[in-house]
Amino acid sequence: MALRMWASSTANALRISTTNNLLAPSFSISRCFSTVIDGLKYASSHEWVKHEGGVATVGITDHAQDHLGEVVFVDLPETGGSVSQGGVFGAVESVKATSDINSPIAGEIVEVNTKLSETPGLVNSSPYEDGWMIKVKPSSPSELESLMGSKEYTKFCEEDSH
Repeated sequence: MALRMWASSTANALRISTTNNLLAPSFSISRCFSTVIDGLKYASSHEWVKHEGGVATVGITDHAQDHLGEVVFVDLPETGGSVSQGGVFGAVESVKATSDINSPIAGEIVEVNTKLSETPGLVNSSPYEDGWMIKVKPSSPSELESLMGSKEYTKFCEEDSH
């Protein structure tokens, strides 16, 4: 009963309807209660990529920020630099730990989210929107094919939490 009440209050807080809708939601919540957005690509190191019009936006997943806890500092590179697929481009410091951030794709950094230097908590409150980290012009867009879709990433997180 207590778990059902907690789940219901959590759903209300996240503005998730607990009734059966005819329309499928654009995201799913895995058993570990992390939000996974359809249409993004995911790396096994828990970064996401949104590829639109020749630019790829990169950030850390809800699952990653949840495991880190409250983010207190984000170290990001300068615009104009380059990243390699799987290479470290920055770090996130939380009250629990400091973790490297890996790039899921290679390319040139065309924009950095400067809001994170003043408000690092955006990584926690809005990991897929306001908490994005860098925008990259991919040098090899085909690298996106090697990343997981939302269903694969959800399954990966569920297996990872066992």
